[in-house]
Amino acid sequence: MDDGQERPDGGAPGERVSTGGVPAQGRPGDPAGDVYDWFRRGANLLAQGHPAAAQQLLARAAEAEPHSRSIREALARAQFDAGSYAAALENFRAVALADPSDDYAQFGWGVSAARLGDFETSAEHLALAVAMRPETDHYRAALRQTRATLAARAGAFGPLLPGVPGASGVPEVPGGRKGAARDPGAGLPGQFGGEPDGVNDDA
Repeated sequence: MDDGQERPDGGAPGERVSTGGVPAQGRPGDPAGDVYDWFRRGANLLAQGHPAAAQQLLARAAEAEPHSRSIREALARAQFDAGSYAAALENFRAVALADPSDDYAQFGWGVSAARLGDFETSAEHLALAVAMRPETDHYRAALRQTRATLAARAGAFGPLLPGVPGASGVPEVPGGRKGAARDPGAGLPGQFGGEPDGVNDDA
């Protein structure tokens, strides 16, 4: 994912991409090279800021090696950067289910869910990522943003009791006049400006 939010360990996943004996040019229309070549070229295109082109190569690689977490994660990052958030979520989810201790996959699942408007799921997986790597700033920032959005959508403090000023949705103002209803989401971030790469209360 762009905006500098790469894996906090600073590099590509440690898993070596196996070609599984898939020959070069296995089918008509396949790009030149083998699965590892597709993965490497796709990762390079992603790093150079060409997620749509990367997505095409990485999708071919994932089709040939569906159990490779490295390929799936790279494909998910390309899909996210290309704006295909539902597809990115499914691939991040597959990586996280295969290895629940993969903090980056949990992070990717969380930010993808946020882009799709599912902030409850987002908060759950971002909290897991923060619990695994509490020192990672962009994990904590994403979790804060999701929690702020959830709080804004809930009215920040929950429903007001009947008879309390503002309970009707139109707050009382000095002088006995009614003010305009406030948008509980005003001024709070609703989505992430950044992307993918124990729960901390200050997170």
